[in-house]
Amino acid sequence: VQLVESGGGLVQPGGSLRLSCAASGSIFSINAMGWYRQTPGKERALVAAIRGGSTNYADSVKGRFTISKDNAKNAVFLQMNSLKLEDTAVYYCNADIRTHGSILVVNFWGQGTQVTVSS
Repeated sequence: VQLVESGGGLVQPGGSLRLSCAASGSIFSINAMGWYRQTPGKERALVAAIRGGSTNYADSVKGRFTISKDNAKNAVFLQMNSLKLEDTAVYYCNADIRTHGSILVVNFWGQGTQVTVSS
């Protein structure tokens, strides 16, 4: 199973970016998907997650970021609006996936995509 992110880049404060993550491989089902972010010297932290019809957001992004998914494409998206300098980080896609032939649910990570908010 692979998670491949796209959509990162450089944006000015107040701008918007949309991150995408597509899961591929021998996928039987995806229980949950989410986005985390990490800055140098800090631990990776949850930004937003989606499980079924429920979503969960870090307090710092509520009202600005929106997570959504496309079940048919095994994809998750993060629409980021009103970006702030402090949103600068490497953003990682994360998913709990059950693969074909297994009863186990395994946690997978993408390779990360850089988001830089700068004037």
